[in-house]
Amino acid sequence: MTKASTIDLVERARAIAPLIAREADEIERTRRLTPAVVAALIENGLYRALLPQSLGGTEAPIEIFMQMLEEIAKADASTAWCLGQCSVCAMIAASLDPDTAQEIFNTPPGILAWGAIAHEARSVEGGYRVTARWDFASGSRQASWLGAHVRILGADGSPRKNADGSPEMRTILFPAASAVLHDVWQAIGLAGTGTDSYEVADLFIPERFTAFRDVASALRETGPLHKIGTGSAFSLGFAAVSLGIARATLDAAIALARAKHPSLAGGAMRDNQAVQGLIGRTEGDLRAARAYLYATAHAMWHDLCVAGEFSAAHRSAVRLAATWTIHQSGRVVDAAYHMAGATAVFRKHPFERRFRDMHAIAQQIQARDSHYEDVGKAILAEGSGAKG
Repeated sequence: MTKASTIDLVERARAIAPLIAREADEIERTRRLTPAVVAALIENGLYRALLPQSLGGTEAPIEIFMQMLEEIAKADASTAWCLGQCSVCAMIAASLDPDTAQEIFNTPPGILAWGAIAHEARSVEGGYRVTARWDFASGSRQASWLGAHVRILGADGSPRKNADGSPEMRTILFPAASAVLHDVWQAIGLAGTGTDSYEVADLFIPERFTAFRDVASALRETGPLHKIGTGSAFSLGFAAVSLGIARATLDAAIALARAKHPSLAGGAMRDNQAVQGLIGRTEGDLRAARAYLYATAHAMWHDLCVAGEFSAAHRSAVRLAATWTIHQSGRVVDAAYHMAGATAVFRKHPFERRFRDMHAIAQQIQARDSHYEDVGKAILAEGSGAKG
């Protein structure tokens, strides 16, 4: 597994994008990343973007991670989504003891995937036992390890509590071979992500293969990246994926407009003033969304490096920027799709898959409208506001 510098990550992503674009039809058909794509991601160290440097990872600044995903998403959204998911999952390494993290992430292929928070694990001598099934494990078909976020029960079956009275939650990690994967991801978009379900029965999880996710006091690493937490990293990463899809879709519409003559009697599409105006406005919308997202990430990262704190205001700012960027990217894709007319509905053209992928992203947790309510509540609260 190759270690990349932070700048190399973006350049390597751009270099393998043509390969990914060539494999995109097969990814869509099989609903899996192809072996060639997975090998390229591994060989170029892209899965290790957010892995701590102490483990041989890049531990990249969040903006570099975002740019990496944006470049991959221009070629194929499913690949970018899986890469983003598994990269953020690797951030749990910062909360594991070094030997455990080495075993998981430095034994090829060293890829971890997980799904939704659900179910319980019972405390037993030396660890925990769990029987459960989880959904939404993007990237699980490439993973060598799987994880799950569970409530912890004591040996007597009663819920364990944290010091503040909240339920104790842990992330449990186990080899992918210990689970049964269920092929359930029959979706309109992001078809190639293999976002399937996985199940274990009476599985023993040794204590050392558990961690407290996004708990500052549990961190063994001190770098700014690890203080952001996986929730905000997912939001920024998937918003960057949406920007990549929007950029590629709008570029395809621009290329079409340059070449297309809608009818024998009509003029070139590029000379149509309505098309010109739509392209100009849509280009402005996309540039504004990208600038806002990256400005928010940059300001947050600067403050984090200086003050060493990821505050509630930062979290609110990231949530607002990511949600709005995903929604704005969806509008850009819709505009490009409609601009392309009947051409857009054919699979041989670069519109319909990106249209479906974008709308699949817009249905994810990172794009919920309720995020605006959360941010609005923070802005209206006395003495607080969104930091941007």
